[in-house]
Amino acid sequence: MDLRNRTVVVTGAGRGIGRVTAVQLAEQGANVALFDLNSNDLEETSGLCAAQSVSARQYRVNVADEAEVVDAMNRVASDFGRLDGLINNAGIVRDGLLVKVKDGAVVGSMSLDQWNAVIGVNLTGVFLCGREAAKHMIERGNGGVIVNISSISRLGNAGQTNYSAAKAGVESIAVVWAKELARFGIRAGSVAPGFTRTEILTSMRPDVLEKMIAPVPLKRLGLPQEIAQAVLFIFQNDFFTGRCLEIDGGLRL
Repeated sequence: MDLRNRTVVVTGAGRGIGRVTAVQLAEQGANVALFDLNSNDLEETSGLCAAQSVSARQYRVNVADEAEVVDAMNRVASDFGRLDGLINNAGIVRDGLLVKVKDGAVVGSMSLDQWNAVIGVNLTGVFLCGREAAKHMIERGNGGVIVNISSISRLGNAGQTNYSAAKAGVESIAVVWAKELARFGIRAGSVAPGFTRTEILTSMRPDVLEKMIAPVPLKRLGLPQEIAQAVLFIFQNDFFTGRCLEIDGGLRL
């Protein structure tokens, strides 16, 4: 796909990987529709994208809310007159052990609220945004690309029952969408980042970061720009669909 003058929705665009990806899309000439819940973050991302002489619009959206997603996608299609791509990046963490045990006694467990919160944003949100984006792409007949941001944790990371399940799910549904939507000229894929230098990780204590980096063969965190480059590769390589790019510095969980 030639990204010039195309319209791409980026969820979780307020900061981190979402922001950097949106800016890189803008640098390639794409117009961007920015979804997030934080208005201040959206404003900053929008300014960075608009500086590339493209159209950048902000939409305050809870991706786990069906009505909000439907409305936002309709507005994007109306505002831009087309919809060519979607990057499902929005995500949250609510980590915890399935069962916490001390001295042989169960003292805690992952709550249903923790489970539902993560599944709602990280999996249901991807489903809702993907479904609505596909509808508009099909109706306009111009094809398109959907990229789901998965994670190295999709393989199963202790303390992340909810997150691992969601990230495994978004990789799987990208495969399903690649099969179902190919006849409409729509490609789908996923990117699985390893530990990446975003606000969440850089706020951790230095000793925690050291333990996190130690098993990574490249001995460092990934950069949001490196994840964004993988997303752009999927958009720009028209023979890519139904696969997952692992950008993890060689780490295996």
